[in-house]
Amino acid sequence: MFCSLVFCSLSFWHLVVFVNSNAVKMVSVSVTEGDTVTLKTQRQENDLISWTFEHPESRIAEINKEAGIFSTYDDVPDGRFRNRLKLDNQNGSLTITNTRTTDSGLYEMTIKGKRDKYKFTVSVYARLPVPVISSDSSQCSSSSSSSCSFVCSAVNVSHVTLSWYKGNSLLSSISVSDLSISLSLPLEVEYQDKNTYSCVLNNPISNQTQHLDITQLCHTCAVVPSEGHTHCRDSVLRLVIIALMGVAAATASSD
Repeated sequence: MFCSLVFCSLSFWHLVVFVNSNAVKMVSVSVTEGDTVTLKTQRQENDLISWTFEHPESRIAEINKEAGIFSTYDDVPDGRFRNRLKLDNQNGSLTITNTRTTDSGLYEMTIKGKRDKYKFTVSVYARLPVPVISSDSSQCSSSSSSSCSFVCSAVNVSHVTLSWYKGNSLLSSISVSDLSISLSLPLEVEYQDKNTYSCVLNNPISNQTQHLDITQLCHTCAVVPSEGHTHCRDSVLRLVIIALMGVAAATASSD
């Protein structure tokens, strides 16, 4: 995978981002929680290199060849990086292992003797669950006697979009940004519909898809004229079967 002015290589959930010091000063990086990411510039000959996170005073790594310092400070700013930072003493690159969503933010590399700061905006997204599709028989109505109602849902998610697709065409969607909440999205189709439907949960870098099996989940609605209202067809069938069993039992006892 090649990016304009930036070379990105992804292998075994390890993302390495190279910055050409002559061309790029800011790079945006997106990874999935649990992956490893390396923020790397070209080889540096400078004696003093400093890495900070979010705020200039939150120094998380330093190379000072003259003083013999090659250190990571993973207890700052709040201990979130503890035992997860690795510093390349040769070129000054910084690696973050087992990334977490709290690692998202701005990382800056400052090189002594140069005015430029090389900045990396890192976004770490939580791993997505597979959305769940269930039938919704409560939506039966006289106006939809041959339809099937479904709900697709996902729990404890943030920065995602939940969508229904008919083939490759988007039917509906709902999104959430910051808060971790539960999402649900309804769908109504005809019982005899032969189209393919799927529910997709996605964020900017990944997605999870659940395909709809209409024949397995569909609980169609049927109007009962004598009563003037609607029941779900599977419930009506159960009542008929129970009635027939009752008749059979009464016939057997009379013999």
